Amino acid sequence: MLLSIIIPVYNHAKELEECVGSILSQSHFSNSREWFQGGLEVIIVNDGSTDDVEVRIRDIELRITERGIGFQYIKQENRGAAAARNVGFDHSTGEYLFFCDADIRLQPDALEKMFGALKRNRDAAFAYSQFRFGWKTFTSYPFDPERLKQLNYIHTSSLIRRSFFPRFDESLKKFQDWDLFLTIAERGGVGVLIPEVLYTITAGGTMSQWVPSFAYRWPWAGLPWWNGVIEKYNSAKEIIRTKHGLTRT
Repeated sequence: MLLSIIIPVYNHAKELEECVGSILSQSHFSNSREWFQGGLEVIIVNDGSTDDVEVRIRDIELRITERGIGFQYIKQENRGAAAARNVGFDHSTGEYLFFCDADIRLQPDALEKMFGALKRNRDAAFAYSQFRFGWKTFTSYPFDPERLKQLNYIHTSSLIRRSFFPRFDESLKKFQDWDLFLTIAERGGVGVLIPEVLYTITAGGTMSQWVPSFAYRWPWAGLPWWNGVIEKYNSAKEIIRTKHGLTRT
């Protein structure tokens, strides 16, 4: 199998349909049969959703399989995004992995450009890009393991060679993406940046979340109702620092 696209979903039935639509609209699917020569599969992991994912999944399956694409649907109790992604990985066979949250919309050439980047950089473990989260554009940085130790700048939705994937740490409640790419870097893996916005994340999602960095500083940090959020953020960051032996800046 060439590529496994793993989609964790929790209460995002409508967004899941749009996500799948953006996958099926990828330029390689329209322009050539190259991807199908090695095989392609989509694996959806329902992480205990309480909306109508179950009702919509049959139509989603038909849209995928009628294109000759492999499909698996897995339902589990709610265990969080990291566990859902790992379950999808355990059922996958692809040489390449793409973890695509249900609230993501890919640009039509997103996967083509990620594959192209790895083809040109055969020693790279993964390819990543800039992206948009609601109104905010994340421009990211070229891969630098020292910068990565200080900044979490690579999103989960990167194209990863299976041989470099270490699994997600299910004990982490936050910074699972940062932990993943720090682990890959510590094992000698390098990434390659595509300096373009290749996908958009819907704001207010349950799998993907973001709070602007200024919200963790004064004067916001002095607001009593926000203190709990800041404490959780700093605690989660400390867990990553301790696990990877990172210094504070």
